Amino acid sequence: MSAHEAGLIRAVIARLKADAGVDALLAGRVWDEAPVDAALPHIRIGRGESRPVGAEGCGVEQALTLTAVSGFRGSEEARAILAAVRACLTDVSLEADGVKAVSARVTFSDVFSSPSGERRYAVMRLRAVTEEV
Repeated sequence: MSAHEAGLIRAVIARLKADAGVDALLAGRVWDEAPVDAALPHIRIGRGESRPVGAEGCGVEQALTLTAVSGFRGSEEARAILAAVRACLTDVSLEADGVKAVSARVTFSDVFSSPSGERRYAVMRLRAVTEEV
């Protein structure tokens, strides 16, 4: 994992944990990898993609997948988490470990249930362009 990828992940986790709206729903349960038997609801950072921006010295374009997991039988809680995360991460300053996001926004989202119906998932894709500070 490059410095850009690690810095963005740390900045996203810190921003989500610091946001009152997200914290009201998740109580700080935001992880790069959720612990075994993690309490619900929670968010985990999943797959990440990155590639250099076309012009030299213009940073790295990244796409991070965030997955919210809810034990609520309907989709209401998953949709509320999705809305809070979208509000929290759109056009904000994200900076950590010598890397800052010059643009950030949620570009994709999907809410669906597990085959058993016991869990609901809200999957989001965050697009960010990062550069060194």
